[in-house]
Amino acid sequence: MSNSGPQPDTADPAAKQSWKTSIDSKGAFIRKESQFRNWITADGSSGFKAEADRYHLYVSLACPWAHRALIVRTLKGLDDVISVTVVDWLLESRGWAFTDKKPKCDLDRVNGCSYLREVYEKSVKDYTGNVTVPCLWDKQTSTVVNNESSEIIRMLNSEFQTFCKTPEQRNLDLYPEALRSEIDALNAWIYPQINNGVYQSGFAKSQEAYNAAVSDLFNGLDK
Repeated sequence: MSNSGPQPDTADPAAKQSWKTSIDSKGAFIRKESQFRNWITADGSSGFKAEADRYHLYVSLACPWAHRALIVRTLKGLDDVISVTVVDWLLESRGWAFTDKKPKCDLDRVNGCSYLREVYEKSVKDYTGNVTVPCLWDKQTSTVVNNESSEIIRMLNSEFQTFCKTPEQRNLDLYPEALRSEIDALNAWIYPQINNGVYQSGFAKSQEAYNAAVSDLFNGLDK
């Protein structure tokens, strides 16, 4: 789920691609699973304890998956608890870049990197997987904690209660126990048909795959 746009092909073999579009034999887009799936907990039992100014969020304002992480961070009053770097909205041949030459884009003042790929490589040497946003970074251990947006927002919702700015934000529960089965049931079709359906439509490499994806997308919109 935690994905960005497609990574353009490059003629430079030394330039590592950061977002590789996977297509099956019928020309259909296949989304790869996010590879960093650690969990932050309030008590630190997971190895990653919820603490102020320990975690950093890398995002792109061009990425809808990153937007939901930013939204939950604000709704829960964690703006001063979890810092943020916004990458360049233009996806280059080497992937997401850092710049202060464009509005609302930042240099990487946490790791001093030029590209987000370099941040991933600080976590895993010779990393060859997709480099996506949002990316939740642990400044204490210098590692990527998680790059799956659906899990990042749930961590922000439940594990940083001590640090919420106001009682109202602390009491705000975006995934309440009583509604979880209903939320999960909705996500079970909204994600594949709509959230991922637009990617399957846009990245399809055959007419057959495109027709199937568009049909599934509009069936979802009609529900």
